[in-house]
Amino acid sequence: MGSKLLARIGAVIFIAIAITMTAIEMSRAPEPPRAAPAAVADTSATDPLLIELRRCQSIGAAGASDPDCLRAWAENRRRFLAPGARPAARIADDASAQEN
Repeated sequence: MGSKLLARIGAVIFIAIAITMTAIEMSRAPEPPRAAPAAVADTSATDPLLIELRRCQSIGAAGASDPDCLRAWAENRRRFLAPGARPAARIADDASAQEN
């Protein structure tokens, strides 16, 4: 009989903790959305490869047989897997840091 009572007390304590944690989480103010880096937005608007990759993404499964999409994906892989490949923003940051 004692173990049954102990199990019920444990269950009540667990439920009370769960309710308390839920109330605390719900009372928090929502975090503001994080802004995307401006450099990425500028590059994506002018880079023809990114424009083509977005077009291929928008056409869905038809992109798998589109020769332009196949070329764009191959170029994207080549850029990504190239030795020393880094985003242009980091290259600019490194160059300005070396000049100082």
